[in-house]
Amino acid sequence: MIRSLIASLFVSALLCACAQEAPPEPPQPTFIAEGRPVSLSDWGQLAVGGGELVLGDAVTPYQLATGLFTDYAQKLRTVWIPVEAGPAGYDPEGAFDFPVGTVITKTFYYPRAAGGPGYVARVDGDGMAHFDERRLDLEAVRLVETRVLVRREAGWEALPYIWNAEQTEATLARAGGFVDMILVSEAGEEALGYVVPNVNQCAGCHETDTTDGLGVRPIGPRARHMNTDFEYFDGVANQIDHWSEQGLLADAPAAEAAPRNVAWRGELPLAGEALDRAARAYLDINCSHCHSRTGPADTSGLYLEAHEPTGPHLGICKLPIAAGRGTGNRRYDIVPGASEDSIFTYRLASVEADVMMPELGRALQHDEGVALIAAWIDAMSGGCG
Repeated sequence: MIRSLIASLFVSALLCACAQEAPPEPPQPTFIAEGRPVSLSDWGQLAVGGGELVLGDAVTPYQLATGLFTDYAQKLRTVWIPVEAGPAGYDPEGAFDFPVGTVITKTFYYPRAAGGPGYVARVDGDGMAHFDERRLDLEAVRLVETRVLVRREAGWEALPYIWNAEQTEATLARAGGFVDMILVSEAGEEALGYVVPNVNQCAGCHETDTTDGLGVRPIGPRARHMNTDFEYFDGVANQIDHWSEQGLLADAPAAEAAPRNVAWRGELPLAGEALDRAARAYLDINCSHCHSRTGPADTSGLYLEAHEPTGPHLGICKLPIAAGRGTGNRRYDIVPGASEDSIFTYRLASVEADVMMPELGRALQHDEGVALIAAWIDAMSGGCG
């Protein structure tokens, strides 16, 4: 009897230990110079286990001042540069000049919601509410995809990985994919057919300069997007200053001397300068990788970088070049004081494939973003004559 009881207790303890698997140790990041690994874990940037996602050794998380909207997904962004590769070079306008060997990741996830595995919560913003001390709580969130940007000798390559239902591994999906979920908010439930881009679509967004022939490059790690505070596990610090101190970035000025976009997290209503800065930052991160003087949409004449001066190139009283059905029978991109007559708000609010802007990266309307741009346009004066 006693032996049987002891054996039973041992088995119970063993089962309990298995159920309470310890989180993994931080993996060792790897630069893979050639090929396309099937498993995300081969890169060593992230590891999962024990109900947690853990960053690799010396992998640095970061965030953007104002985030890029992707169907209300939250994002965990990381960068890793091999010590022997040296730091990235600072650039006041373009993406930082990362050395060969750099690996950048962006993991898309949603807070879990009641209803089952496919139910997730709709939360505005682009933050990491469930990320703490280099760990992401998988009991509270559902991982969807992780995109890898790797800097090789021939240039950058983009590789998308989709997480399995068990949340134990992400697998290469060069052809992209779809993940069906139910998005839950105070307004109720809505079906979300989340789209994971294929490698050509990744390249289409990340080829931000069509004039130099360098192809794909990062979008987010630019001075104006990075010049914001981040809550590191050992305290809050400005990211540009922190990267400089950690040897990730060379020749950068102090943060106060670097370009800075406002950090907008969905706050409304806004007015005056706060409204203008938030709208310009939103358009910059969501649209200017195409709509710039060197981007894929350079022939449109619509340039939406934060430093672009106010005028026709910003869309004010500008006739579209070739918007087709995308005009919504509206005459100008922006009609000051009249968002309801402006092409901008029509296309931002649309979810039709041949109308909506941006063309990729969303299946839903960003309610808060549309409200921001509409308020910005309505606050303008002058009309179009």
